[in-house]
Amino acid sequence: MHSLFLRIFLLFWLAMALIVGASMATTFTIASREYESPETQRRPQVAIRASEVLARGGVSALKNWLDSNKNSFPSRDLYIIGPDGHDLLGRRLPDIVARHLDYFNRDLVPGGEPHELNAPPGNYRPSRSAPQIVAADGTVYTVLFTARRPSIFGALGLPAISSTILAIALIVSALASWWLAEHLTAPIRRIQAGARSLTLENLDVRVSAGLEDRKDELAVLARDFDAMADQLRASRGAVTRLLRDISHELRSPLARMRVALGLARQPNADLARQLDRLEREVERLDSMIGQVLKLARLNGTEATLAKESFELDDVIEELVRDANFEGAVKDCKVNVRGDAHAAVMGNRELLRSAIENVLRNAVRYSPQATPVEVDIERAPQGLEIAIRDRGPGVPAADLERIFEPFYRVAESRDRDSGGEGIGLAITSQVMKAHGGSARAANRPGGFEIRLSLPATALAV
Repeated sequence: MHSLFLRIFLLFWLAMALIVGASMATTFTIASREYESPETQRRPQVAIRASEVLARGGVSALKNWLDSNKNSFPSRDLYIIGPDGHDLLGRRLPDIVARHLDYFNRDLVPGGEPHELNAPPGNYRPSRSAPQIVAADGTVYTVLFTARRPSIFGALGLPAISSTILAIALIVSALASWWLAEHLTAPIRRIQAGARSLTLENLDVRVSAGLEDRKDELAVLARDFDAMADQLRASRGAVTRLLRDISHELRSPLARMRVALGLARQPNADLARQLDRLEREVERLDSMIGQVLKLARLNGTEATLAKESFELDDVIEELVRDANFEGAVKDCKVNVRGDAHAAVMGNRELLRSAIENVLRNAVRYSPQATPVEVDIERAPQGLEIAIRDRGPGVPAADLERIFEPFYRVAESRDRDSGGEGIGLAITSQVMKAHGGSARAANRPGGFEIRLSLPATALAV
């Protein structure tokens, strides 16, 4: 029973069942006592007394007796009904009395006569529904002893029954409502407090503690809230690291530029050489800032990328040609196996940059005179490009972190150990923006990065 809807439904269903069951039990109990009360037990005696009056004095004496005794009972009325269906005193019969009389009239044998098999001698006839008395001329009168304030609810209208049922309904519904309110609001209050903590920059708050055994919607919401808090904490940590790394990366070329300026100011300085050095550092800064801006655009905007349909094989062919040109210095050749045979619906320049970052890294880290392999695999679920080199690989703990901005496996931050450290982060974000992914893995004798594009990114 993991659904909150099902819990609410079953709780109210059970509460109503308890109220109805308790009400029925209460009705039967109190009604049986009521019908066994001394006042009710007097009904046969009243009918017998009426039969004696009728036998001695006839109908006129019976009318007088009825008139003097009609209000003798505090909560009941006495009626004596003639064969014409009217009261002897001419009183209008209440609806419930008329229904009672109809019910009694059904209690007849098929010939139309009342049951008399066990009737005692004289003019008194007990009946299963109401007693009868018989005049000397054979006229049959029915004695009805009914509640003075009849209720359409029958026995439920008895004060003791109605008050007890009301009390049962109030108690059961109050307990059920209290439990339900506590069950629903406890996690909501916890989530509310957690949201307030988040607004106060407390990203360590968690709200799902104590709800591990619950599987309903509120427990799932609490766990989603914790996941959101974890993501916010990770995002803030990533931003903090990014700012720290950017500051460090910018400080290094700036320091080298200061050194070049200092050397340029010295007497007999080689100004051309120092200016060339300054130019290289400025270009490096410009490239780094461009990479950071590209990464920021990929991370910080939800604007739809400008997409177009282009042949992926053409892009890969162009990149492989450039990589072979760069790798010729170290006799590193890029070999391509397979073809995409598909047009991609995406941003050409971003995808080109994503593949180029991986391919250039593979060429850079490949040992002398070793090949780089590019495998293109087309499958029903999409397209995969696996780029494998024969380099030293990456420690298993760093396989996911290499896609973080400015993260390098080497402890030294010397630029010769691997560029600015932004390329793979851009690759990962570009693939995500196209619905794909970038994954790294160590392979026997080398290192591989696999770029995946879903079938939805392929042009029809």
